[in-house]
Amino acid sequence: MISHDEFENEIIDIRRVSKVTKGGRNLRFRVTMVVGDRKGQVGVGVGSTTEIPRAIQQAIRDAKKHMVTVNMDGDTIPHEVHGKFKAGNVLLKPAYPGTGLIAGVTVGAICRLAGIKDVLTKSIGTTNPLTLSRAALDGLAHLRNRRDVEQLRGVRTTEEAGHAA
Repeated sequence: MISHDEFENEIIDIRRVSKVTKGGRNLRFRVTMVVGDRKGQVGVGVGSTTEIPRAIQQAIRDAKKHMVTVNMDGDTIPHEVHGKFKAGNVLLKPAYPGTGLIAGVTVGAICRLAGIKDVLTKSIGTTNPLTLSRAALDGLAHLRNRRDVEQLRGVRTTEEAGHAA
């Protein structure tokens, strides 16, 4: 189990939401947070309570429950990937060293806390931070490294081919 000290968190969005009932409006705060260790582990969580500090704690707990492991190739991603969640579409492309994080606020925070330093991103469709963050997480979860793909296809890995020659 990983201790909480290893994880950093960042608030993506705070919204005041309300539910209309017979007695009037019930106001709450919805907080969307991203939690990561900058080493390939990242998660997004949502907390909704009447007080912002409690909503933040709830969102951090939720993010730790929904962590994904990101396969990385140095400081970038191994290949181009398309993440999708409802109306949110996020395109993630690998970039040369020194390019930096070319991303919006939401996707940029997720990539930063995942430990990705060089990537090109484009969000297509919605601008809702919650939907965009889930789409980005979907894309990062679908990343595969070279060894996994070679084993899946039954091809000799590049290391094995080098030793055989």
